[in-house]
Amino acid sequence: QVQLVESGGGLVQAGGSLRLSCAASRSIFRMGWYRQAPGKQRELVATISSGGETTYADSVKGRFTISRDNAKNTVYLQMNSLKPEDTAVYYCHGQDFPQYYWGRGTQVTVSS
Repeated sequence: QVQLVESGGGLVQAGGSLRLSCAASRSIFRMGWYRQAPGKQRELVATISSGGETTYADSVKGRFTISRDNAKNTVYLQMNSLKPEDTAVYYCHGQDFPQYYWGRGTQVTVSS
């Protein structure tokens, strides 16, 4: 089994920053982050391939940066200029065809 373990969530004030980390038990082709706010569907935040190609949701472009350290099997999400609308549980996701995997999630709360 592949395990994904998130860390770095917490409570911050609007305009602040957080960095999320997700450590995988082995190398995975594409990794990323989803988030789910109360009463809303889970949505894609950002993805990154093993070669470094990235995608971002329009709502986070220019504020969030996804990166990875392949030697550590770890993906990061640097979140700057945080807004209360970013409050959600953030889930690490790994895709390694034909399988995909989920972390348990980490809470991010942005106060106004």
